[in-house]
Amino acid sequence: MGAFLSYARGRGRDVADLPAAAESSKRPRLALGCMDERPQMIPGLPDEIALQIVSRVPRGCHAAMKAVCKTWHEVLAGDEIFELRRELGLTEEWLYVLVKDEQERLAWYVLDPLEGQWRRLPSMPQMARDDEARDPTSSGRGWWTALGSSSLRLSGLFKGWFRRKDLLDRTPFCGCSAGAISGCLFVLGGFSKACAMKCVWRYDPRTNEWTEAASMGTARAYCKTGLLNNRLYAVGGVNRGRGGLTPLQSAEVYEPATDSWTAIPNMPFSRAQVLPTAFLADMLKPIATGMAAFKGKLCVPQSLYSWPFFVDVGGEVYDPVSHLWGEMPQGMGEGWPARQAGTKLSVVVNGRLYALDPTSAMDGSKIKMYDSEQDTWRVVLKKVPILLDGTDSECPYLLAGFREKLHVITKDNHERVTVLRADFTEPAANGTNGPDTEDDGWKTIATKFFGTVDLVTCQVLDV
Repeated sequence: MGAFLSYARGRGRDVADLPAAAESSKRPRLALGCMDERPQMIPGLPDEIALQIVSRVPRGCHAAMKAVCKTWHEVLAGDEIFELRRELGLTEEWLYVLVKDEQERLAWYVLDPLEGQWRRLPSMPQMARDDEARDPTSSGRGWWTALGSSSLRLSGLFKGWFRRKDLLDRTPFCGCSAGAISGCLFVLGGFSKACAMKCVWRYDPRTNEWTEAASMGTARAYCKTGLLNNRLYAVGGVNRGRGGLTPLQSAEVYEPATDSWTAIPNMPFSRAQVLPTAFLADMLKPIATGMAAFKGKLCVPQSLYSWPFFVDVGGEVYDPVSHLWGEMPQGMGEGWPARQAGTKLSVVVNGRLYALDPTSAMDGSKIKMYDSEQDTWRVVLKKVPILLDGTDSECPYLLAGFREKLHVITKDNHERVTVLRADFTEPAANGTNGPDTEDDGWKTIATKFFGTVDLVTCQVLDV
């Protein structure tokens, strides 16, 4: 125990130096259970003081601390210590990355940035229900599991649909989406036995367990997710109808306090309604290709597609206050960088919207930032050190924002998953760009070989 407390003291501020310690007497007595039934957390200290001490130990030590005794296990798996950590400003952002191996098996890994250590999460649950297995469409579940990702490159999936009609049967559980809310990781929908699912799984890092959450109102795969006002939104995606895969206009929002989903107005896809001929309207299907929660609204870029062609048509913006969709600013929609097959990946860091332009030109990929005042995208960092040419990866890179920095997750020449942090200053008013060399502006903060895997998606939890 002394080693843990010494480690915590060495890594952060002294317990006596933190103002919250002086305020502990003002807090209600913490519900740590009946003292007759539970021994003290630290012998000789009141549990309120002990909790103040233990709450300052980094999360990376929690797994070992849970093995000390039953009392510590219960405390570190409960809500109170994490509420206290949040009050004290001691929460830690960890990066969760989903990867897929050559056998289509998926696994979550989590990076502790303080230690630079990776850990593997428990496998996501699988469940079979006899009545639903006989009729998978009865509730949108059937044989199901929470695997996959909204950020899989659509081209890989679409190519498979045209090459092999049985792809969705051979590759179950693909196309799930991921989101993070209330300190938990959520995995939504996806395909199972060629049917889109409604199911939702929730991972709680405090207990290190997966549990079932309320199902979505609509079965969907490859939907886009975003967090806004402590609510998780699921927008668009695809379902499977009689004529094949059908893009969805519907959207819904998850309320963690009530564990429930509520439908919001459908995306109008207004640009798709003005196609000049019925032939084009039937051939080109509108689809949401990305989403970002930016300046209090959901920004959803859209495309018209008929494989292998994707045509950008700007996008739409949802206002949660008025509950209305409006047209996306022209510069935002037209300049939003896209990966292959039209998918548009972005991340908001410190209130700024960033995207990676994966150009194959000689000057390499670039990080762009959206300027809402000028309605334009500006280059803020050149020559992102990622591998794009000659790779068969469905997803050669991911973007994440944590610890107030932009990060790129990619793979290096040795197939190692690598997390790069972008270090740059904001561009000057005259449009001056960031560093010109690959080495400038980037720092490798973690690298790990997980075998031959593809990146799928990532999320950040602040706990």
